[in-house]
Amino acid sequence: MSLPPRPLHLAVALDAPQQRPDDPAPYDAAHFVALARLAERGTLDFVTLGDSFARPGLDALAVLARVAPATEQIGLVPTVSTTHTEPFHVSTAVSTLDWVSRGRAGWSVEVSTTEAEAALFGRRSAAPPAEVWREAGEVADVAARLWDSWEDDAEIRDRATGRFIDRDKLHRVDFTGSSFSVRGPSIVPRPPQGRPVIVVEVGAAGEDAAAPADRTAGEVAAAHADVALVRAEDPGTAGAIRAELRARARAHGRDPDRLLVLASLPVELDSPADAVGLADLIGDWHADGAADGFHLRPADPARDLARLVDGTVPVLRHRGLLRRFHPGTTLRERLGLPRPANRYAAREAS
Repeated sequence: MSLPPRPLHLAVALDAPQQRPDDPAPYDAAHFVALARLAERGTLDFVTLGDSFARPGLDALAVLARVAPATEQIGLVPTVSTTHTEPFHVSTAVSTLDWVSRGRAGWSVEVSTTEAEAALFGRRSAAPPAEVWREAGEVADVAARLWDSWEDDAEIRDRATGRFIDRDKLHRVDFTGSSFSVRGPSIVPRPPQGRPVIVVEVGAAGEDAAAPADRTAGEVAAAHADVALVRAEDPGTAGAIRAELRARARAHGRDPDRLLVLASLPVELDSPADAVGLADLIGDWHADGAADGFHLRPADPARDLARLVDGTVPVLRHRGLLRRFHPGTTLRERLGLPRPANRYAAREAS
């Protein structure tokens, strides 16, 4: 059976919704390596790892940097907050992950809104969601500019002349946001993907199936994201949010086909029969055009991911919905997203 014209994308969260106090697994890098390898065996597109200033735990980006050399194909998408975090540091850290994973990095944009989290840093008070999400959009914008600040062939490594870089192919970034300014250029060469994949999670704004997406995160997703993760409980709501995000992306001058919308669903696979039921749900939602794929959030990652890979994935493959191999070598290639042109090189060429 041939694959459908619109490929199905699958991703999975490696972190459990609730961490048990007596569970040492979240502090063991081998735990995340094993889960990522399992997802890789199931030919999933990428894994996500959440992070928050509100709870104890390891740094998500650092953990996936450890996972990177232990995997070969799976995309790695850590959550990195833009609130209380320097935009220049966010850009270089995500760029570094793209280099160490050989082009498999993404970045899930998150914000912080509580006074307790603000007190951890002591630099400023908490701000309303609309304000910190507007700032998040600015950070996503300047991160892309910093990634472009090195042209792809800026490194020349000419021993005869002692020149490491062509300074004409480094570009200064003069960016002033609502709460920060960045000069640039980056200290890290342009990432293998040009720009790592930007992911934004969006929720429904109400219970109505036609309710618009959350306006704060949704606007950032429409303007800057490559992938939007939509938390919706039914295909009607997911489809409505997908249509709205695509329309808003078009309003920003973007090609809406370059914004993938994945339904983000909680899963709990207590038995092998649940693995088949999940395949039915995925197939039905995908056939209805509710989403371009699915981001699954297991209740118990160690148990549920194994049943997903060994149970649901074979069913989806048998039905011709899921591929048996990873196409390409980078996360962008697996998602069917083009490598972005360098804005500064394109500007000079024109």
